[in-house]
Amino acid sequence: MKENNSKAFLLILLGALTAFGPLVTDMYLPSLPTMTGYFDTNSSMVQLGLTSSMIGLAIGQIFFGPLSDKYGRRPLLLISMLLFIVSTVFCIFSPNIESFIAFRLLQGIAGSGGIVISRSVATDKFSGQDLAKAMAIIGAINGIAPVASPVLGGFLTDSIGWKGIFIILLIIGIILLIGNFRFKESLPKSNRKQENIKGLLWGFGKILHNRRYVFYVLQMGFAMGVLFANISSSPFIMQQHYGFSAFTFSLFFGINALSIGIAAALSIKFKSPEHAIFFGCIGMVIFSVIEFIALSNNCSFIIYETLLFFLLFTMGLTFTASTTLAMDSERQNSGTASALFGATGFAFGGIVSPLVSIGDILPTTGLIFLLCSSCSLGCAIIALRQTHPHLWINVKRKLKPTVQFISASNSKGKKE
Repeated sequence: MKENNSKAFLLILLGALTAFGPLVTDMYLPSLPTMTGYFDTNSSMVQLGLTSSMIGLAIGQIFFGPLSDKYGRRPLLLISMLLFIVSTVFCIFSPNIESFIAFRLLQGIAGSGGIVISRSVATDKFSGQDLAKAMAIIGAINGIAPVASPVLGGFLTDSIGWKGIFIILLIIGIILLIGNFRFKESLPKSNRKQENIKGLLWGFGKILHNRRYVFYVLQMGFAMGVLFANISSSPFIMQQHYGFSAFTFSLFFGINALSIGIAAALSIKFKSPEHAIFFGCIGMVIFSVIEFIALSNNCSFIIYETLLFFLLFTMGLTFTASTTLAMDSERQNSGTASALFGATGFAFGGIVSPLVSIGDILPTTGLIFLLCSSCSLGCAIIALRQTHPHLWINVKRKLKPTVQFISASNSKGKKE
């Protein structure tokens, strides 16, 4: 493997860039109540700052990804970090809530550069098992960071306030800018796209014709739906329904984040990413079914938390595999492919998050878990059948005794 930066430096930098987006969106969440008083506004207006940053993270990836295919990874990383630093300073000194929301949109766009380009750099520099390991790190952070960021923010809010959290984000941005100055370009000029901007955007049409890539992206999107359904519902379920304190909630939130990270790291132990994604999706469906039944019957907290832990664990197994397989299937358009991959995840998260509040949050959350998990499995099966037909045949053979047992049990139950 030819490289200018050391492998350790690259993995540390890519991991930090991947965590950047969730830190931008989620770290200040515990500060929202105090911000309503500071800006003399209502909670809905303050929450628009979160919405605008997520929109920025989705939109920004659509542009940073293709542009990095044309101009290289390093210039776009430097631009995104400089833009982030400037927008964060303006957020800190925002005179009113309207300007804060606008600067949060800009901050989200800036933060998206690190997310989308980190996957592209990994695809540029690694292949085979090394790519799987790099994506394991990225997948683990993708799973942990959105869950761990509010926990970290919760510990800091009381002592340093929301401006202090944004100052920490500013410092992180400066450190990453320094790291990006040291980063050596990973995309040679000979491999860069020569099309104009319009041609680069048309590149999305090209990768959308790759059915294998599309279904790996959709598999990841539905898995992210499970993650964001948990992020949106668990504060209300744990604190309002089960009556836990904010600190206890943060503790279990962190434990669940750990399960995702462990699973993403262990996924490379499977025989192949295809095996990891298939059995991870099967696990998601199984635990979603049980969790849905348990929540619908007002289960105890221990049952809810145990099932949630294993649900998130099996989901974490798929993150690394889907990222690896999707990016590997579009190596020639890795920037554009990474952009669509990342934007899809945030889009699914934005759609699913408010749905958990429809009706009774317990069965609704369980139902969303089940629907997203089932769709994720369906997309994985379609993608795997196109990637390795022989693998799918072998998997069906292994599952045949289980399917026959379930069918026999159902038939027996109907007769009785």
